[in-house]
Amino acid sequence: MTDAPARIIDGKVHAERLRAEVAAEVATLRSEHGLQPGLAVVLVGDDPASQAYVKSKGEHSLAIGMHSVTHRLPADTRQEELIRLVADLNADPLIHGILVQLPLPKHLDEAAVIGTINPDKDVDGLHVVNAGRLVAGLPSLVACTPMGCMILLRETLGDMSGKHAVVVGRSLLVGKPIAQLLLAANCTVTMAHSRTVDLPSICRQADILVAAVGQPRMIRGDWIKPGATVIDVGINRVPFDNPVQAAAGKTKLVGDVNYKEAAQVAGWITPVPGGVGLMTVAALLRNTLAAAKRQAGLDA
Repeated sequence: MTDAPARIIDGKVHAERLRAEVAAEVATLRSEHGLQPGLAVVLVGDDPASQAYVKSKGEHSLAIGMHSVTHRLPADTRQEELIRLVADLNADPLIHGILVQLPLPKHLDEAAVIGTINPDKDVDGLHVVNAGRLVAGLPSLVACTPMGCMILLRETLGDMSGKHAVVVGRSLLVGKPIAQLLLAANCTVTMAHSRTVDLPSICRQADILVAAVGQPRMIRGDWIKPGATVIDVGINRVPFDNPVQAAAGKTKLVGDVNYKEAAQVAGWITPVPGGVGLMTVAALLRNTLAAAKRQAGLDA
């Protein structure tokens, strides 16, 4: 183990810096080109977590001078109604970024809805065109959480060339895109997941360990190479350890990494909450700015 606890990668500090940079560029676009980046967020249903995310996205986009609209649809919205709304937003010149909040109610086809979004307005970076451009090493809109992770890594570590990065999780939203971003940063990348044989030994090889598997506290302290940088993407709600609070039904947020154990071994670590999650909204704003500039023919 290391002689001292890991240094914390403070998502709040990095997110505030990114939002300030985007706000400055938005102000320049408005004053020099008369262009106000516009973001439309679509929420279907009344999932509490999704409602909180959507509220945060709307507030932050307005705070930095963007045009922001939120479309709230009932949980029983039909597929064709949702597709029609997305098509209308595609055609709206005031909207440069479209985000359909996931997950959608089970009767809706998420892939079909995402496929309807104009790739140039796909600020969630989930359209197959953007995913393909990322793999090909071409300019694209990148999924917000992986982008946020990479910004944290670059600002913390600087040059990552030659480092061995292990990504635990293979989702389209996080695992696969962040592996591509790490490759582009000249890391040697190992993709792992919950069915990887001897996962602990794979994790111990990592100079950079990205946990995005969706299992609370799955990655233990003895899975981590001393001095490694740990990026915990997981957001899991679990009962409080205190039995009285747990009996009252109170819950708390934890990551995919056992933070108390990992913090005694790692060199750098992101907390949950207070780490990657704060970067996701800031990265969304950056994507919306980039989308507006590209659609206007400006250098993005």
